[in-house]
This record gives sequence, C-alpha cells and structure tokens, in this order.
Amino acid sequence: MGANDHHRRARKLDIVSTLSNKSTSGATVRRLAVGTVALGAATLGYAVGIERRRWTLRTAELPVLAAGAKPFTILHISDLHMLPGHVSKQRWVAALDELEPDLVVNTGDNLSHHQAVPSVLRALGPLLDRPGVFIFGSNDYYAPKPKNPARYLMPKGKKKRIHGEHLPWRDLRAAFVEHGWNDLTHVRRTIEVADQYVFTAGVDDAHLHRDRYADIAGPVDTAAAVRIGVTHSPEPRVLDEFAGDGYDLVLAGHTHGGQLRVPGYGALVTNCELDRTRARGASRWGAQMWLHVSAGLGTSPYAPARFACPPEASLLTLVPRGTTSENHRKAAPRKARNTVR
Repeated sequence: MGANDHHRRARKLDIVSTLSNKSTSGATVRRLAVGTVALGAATLGYAVGIERRRWTLRTAELPVLAAGAKPFTILHISDLHMLPGHVSKQRWVAALDELEPDLVVNTGDNLSHHQAVPSVLRALGPLLDRPGVFIFGSNDYYAPKPKNPARYLMPKGKKKRIHGEHLPWRDLRAAFVEHGWNDLTHVRRTIEVADQYVFTAGVDDAHLHRDRYADIAGPVDTAAAVRIGVTHSPEPRVLDEFAGDGYDLVLAGHTHGGQLRVPGYGALVTNCELDRTRARGASRWGAQMWLHVSAGLGTSPYAPARFACPPEASLLTLVPRGTTSENHRKAAPRKARNTVR
C-alpha cells in the first residue's frame, strides 16, 4: 500500500471518528434534555401534588417577655387562602387546638372564594374558643385572579395591582368577634393571656396601603408582660413604626415564605419590601424587637405549588428576655411536625 493509500485511509478514519463523536454528542444532549424535562415535571408534580398539602407545625422560642413574666404560647396562623373544598386543611388546622395555645394570632388572607367563610370557621372552630386577635389581608377583601407568575419577579414599579371580586370579610369578622376574638385593625388593646396582661395593636394590610399607623401610634404599656404588634404584610416602614414605639414582637404573614425556595439559597422573592432572608421564621428587627413571619398555610388557586417551603402554622413560646441567647439574629432552632392528608 502506497503513501497515498495510507493518507486516504487515515482521512476516512478521521471522518468516521468525527461523525461518531458528533453522534455521541447529539445523543448526550438529547439525554440531558429529556432528563431535564423529566426532572422539571417531577419537581412540579411534587410541588403541586405533595408539598402544598404537607401541613407542618413549626416551633420557636422567643425571648420577648418582661423579667419575671410567665412564659406562654402563641399559635400563629396565616394565609389560609381557603377554598370550600380544602377539607384536609380544615381538619389539620382544627386539630391544632390540641396544642392548647394560650393565644391565637391570625394575620390574615383567610379567604380565596366568596363561599369560603363556613370553611374557615370549620377550620378555626375549636380555636375560636381560645383568646385570639386578628387583622385582615388583601385576600380577605378581594378574591384572587389569574396572574402571570413572572410578575412577582418584576421590579415593584412595573407591577400593576389586580383586584378580584369583593369577598365577604364582614361576615368573617362578625363571626370572629362573636366568638370573642379581638379585631386589632387600627386598634390598641390590652388583653389577658395566661393570667397576665398583654398589650396588642395592629394595622390594616400594608400591601394594599390600607395601613394607618398614626391611628395607633404612641407609647406602649410598659407594665404589660409583652407588647405585640400585628400586620399582614411585613413592610419595613410599618415594622420601623412598631419598633420605634417600643413593641417587643411583631407577627406577620403574606410572604408565603417565598412559596418556591431554592435549597441552600432560600426565597427568591417576598412579594413586599421585606428582604428575602426574612421571608419566614423569626429574626431581630432593631435592637429590641423581634419579627415572626409565617410562611402560611395556603397558595393562590392560580399558583397551587410550594417547593422547599411546606404550608405551616407556628407555635411560639414566649419567654423572658435573657432566657435564650440573643446574640443571634435567628430564633432558637425550630422543630417541625409534618403530615400529609
């Protein structure tokens, strides 16, 4: 075989090798594409079909009471976004009465349907016999409407607020008040909890700019065991007002904990001006005040998915200042009790 024959054979082998490599590369790309689609489908299926019904109880201990005060528990419930067919949610919430909380705090967004008031009352029924306070959120006043999920990632200035039909929040308020719960909307009130006095106050939904902090502004009751503020959306401007007046703790909801979280990174958005690192759980706000944001128990019916952020209620144990370390921004480690029904 001559030199030319060797050269032609080498070229043929190079061509065959190149074609083979291209074929292998193409097959790899196709496998990766199929795998990515399958993983995405599996993740979506888990987020919609499993995690959004993985009801979770979280606990935290917060050192906010005056020295010598008796520790007591708060059950923090938020963002039920109830539909009439949410039977497992109703059963799970009703069973929280077994925790025997000393105080129930409801931070709004109970409704997602004009016929959901009876469903909310079935869920909260046993708890309504315990001391309770509440304020409302946007989805108590207006039903949700279909929205592009990407709008939550837009800068605030580019968002257009969309309201759905009016919801029967007055009926819900009447039922809460009839059972003895206190409406804290622009009200300051001292209530008795666990044989001691607790000073409370709240504002209407700051996300809708319905808040009028001036109505409750002023010095707090320094003789109370603790001073608690309540708001639906944890807007920093409102939190600063509470902190400036000397509140020890503010409870809020609205964020859904981010709803879709990236493991190791956390919430992508909070749907308010609060920074994403505080999208759920307890943190310090200023030198004296604590903030607790509930990740809530529901979703919009038009975005029924949660990922790395199961629906939750929180049992908070309030203890005197100095009982636990106050050198860390985060609250004491939380335990979770998860159920899927």
